[in-house]
Amino acid sequence: MPRIAKLETFSDPYVAFVRLTTDCGQIGWGQTSTYTADITATIFHRQIAPWALGRDAIDIDGAVRIIEEREHKYPGSYRYRAIAGLETAMWDLRGRMEGKPVVELIGGKVQPLRAYASSMKRDITPEDEARRLCDLRDRFGFDAFKWRVGAECGRDVDEWPGRTEAVIPVVARALGDGMAKLVDGNSGFSPARAIEVGRMLEAEGISHFEEPCPYWEFDQTREVTQALSIDVTGGEQDWDLAHWKRMIDGRVVDIVQPDVMYMGGLSRTLKVAEMAAAAGMPCTPHSANLSLVTICTMHLLGAIPNAGKYLEFSIEGADYYPWQAGLFEGDPFRIEGGRAQIPDGPGWGVDISQAWLDRATYQKSEIEA
Repeated sequence: MPRIAKLETFSDPYVAFVRLTTDCGQIGWGQTSTYTADITATIFHRQIAPWALGRDAIDIDGAVRIIEEREHKYPGSYRYRAIAGLETAMWDLRGRMEGKPVVELIGGKVQPLRAYASSMKRDITPEDEARRLCDLRDRFGFDAFKWRVGAECGRDVDEWPGRTEAVIPVVARALGDGMAKLVDGNSGFSPARAIEVGRMLEAEGISHFEEPCPYWEFDQTREVTQALSIDVTGGEQDWDLAHWKRMIDGRVVDIVQPDVMYMGGLSRTLKVAEMAAAAGMPCTPHSANLSLVTICTMHLLGAIPNAGKYLEFSIEGADYYPWQAGLFEGDPFRIEGGRAQIPDGPGWGVDISQAWLDRATYQKSEIEA
């Protein structure tokens, strides 16, 4: 039985990769959640690694459970963002040991996945947004797109006056028929305003309205879900399985959108997908940047029976996410015919860039000899 002998982090303010080494010398790579990742790396070594070192390197659920118990005074998103680094490294280790991609370990298969081109921008005119999405449609074959309305946690105040009313029809009509069209409100609206915006979406053939109301206000979101004929979606911020049970049992949304890294890794995300499947609800996870979160989500979608229609695929480059550049060797994010391909190598099937690792801040926890 291999034991966890060493845990290393390589971090900058945006990304922290974790390298797990067993007492037999086997390696697995994972990632904590993005953003303030340098802080998360410190939490990892203070509150995650001490409980993981010496444990069975294959017992993923057991490792997560012991950390939850030992750190029970510190519940919350920040703890799970750090746990994700350990948990995803353990999955990669298992895949490398068995010579299989993670998707096969969880009962799925390597396959292409329909992707939706996901815009993160609000500081863009409706016309410019339409042009760039149409360009992606024509160059890469995307047939599904998401863009932003309102303002993030905007309390009904738009990014600038009239932008929502303009961007909905301009982009929807420019993309034309036969395209799946999605929008994201990022907790921006009251129920009354969200329903008003939702009616505009219905009129323009947009089928997906994400996080219309403050995500923590379940009753507000449920009101919008019940009022609209299109899918209301959400859950990307949620990490607590009890919250997820309330959301699913209460039909707060039509489609659940857990984030693998916010959730603390693949295993807990699978639990959300299973709860949703039992309730007859699709799962379209949140994967809003091109770090390991999108790779993990590919493997997840290739295995769960209630996978949603598409993979979220960020279209933002160096002007918006400069920190994404050069994270991996090669290009695991190629889009052909609007499809992304689940990596078929062992584990997650990707290699972290050595040049990136050389630039990162290094920390180590290990069993003392």
